Amino acid sequence: MTGMISQYVTVLDRELHYVEWGERGRDVVVMWHGLARTCRDFDDLAGHLADRYRVICPDTIGRGLSQWSPEPEQEYSLTFYAALAAALLDALGIGRLRWVGTSMGGAIGMKVAGGALRDRISHLVLNDIGPEVADAAVTRIRSYAGNPPRFAKVSELEAYFRTIYKPFGYLNDAQWRQLAETSTRRTEDGKVTPHYDPNMVMQFELHPEDYDQWDDYDRIAAKTLCLRGESSDLLLPDVAAAMTRRGPRCRLEVIAGCGHAPALNVPAQYRLIAGFLAE
Repeated sequence: MTGMISQYVTVLDRELHYVEWGERGRDVVVMWHGLARTCRDFDDLAGHLADRYRVICPDTIGRGLSQWSPEPEQEYSLTFYAALAAALLDALGIGRLRWVGTSMGGAIGMKVAGGALRDRISHLVLNDIGPEVADAAVTRIRSYAGNPPRFAKVSELEAYFRTIYKPFGYLNDAQWRQLAETSTRRTEDGKVTPHYDPNMVMQFELHPEDYDQWDDYDRIAAKTLCLRGESSDLLLPDVAAAMTRRGPRCRLEVIAGCGHAPALNVPAQYRLIAGFLAE
């Protein structure tokens, strides 16, 4: 396994943080995280792929170590996330690439694979996201993401994460600890809270059509794999089935024991993704 390097770059006048695995000069895999998550969610999968690919895992603006937006009303939107993604890849001199996106990261992937990066993305993995999302799941996610709690202790925050992220599937104690430690920031009063700008949920109020993406999906040219958590409340079975018939006619794999969204952190999931990316 090749080690991880933490990097910063300014694109579109915003500083983005990303971690990089593997050697430069190899084929590139970009991995983009979900709504309230960070680039470090992919450590296990990226480490697994790093002996074969150069892997780039960004923090979205407003998450992790990337800058928080000074213009949240405009910039917390798929259009701006996609523009940042294209600018980031240009800044890094990356041409052809493969894209793995979980939830929102998959929505950004659909936006760029059907648009600005259509001719550059050869393989697209959509982890529990489709061109249509279930309202009930969006309501559930907004309920915790828009009003993040504060705790006195990191161990209390970890217990909270274990509750809200139970649908991720199996994580061992070390993986839960890492998720907590890479998802924590301190507030001015010394409490700990999840590592993102709560304003990012403005997207759902101000850009309500963002996740209606059939037009983007139908334009995708990349070979596409959709992973659906067996009990996902966000990607419903009929939408996943329609995805196999439209646009890039994705291959669909159902991940047992997971809801929204599989953590991509166990050997069976590594093998599935590595095999697809190698096709």
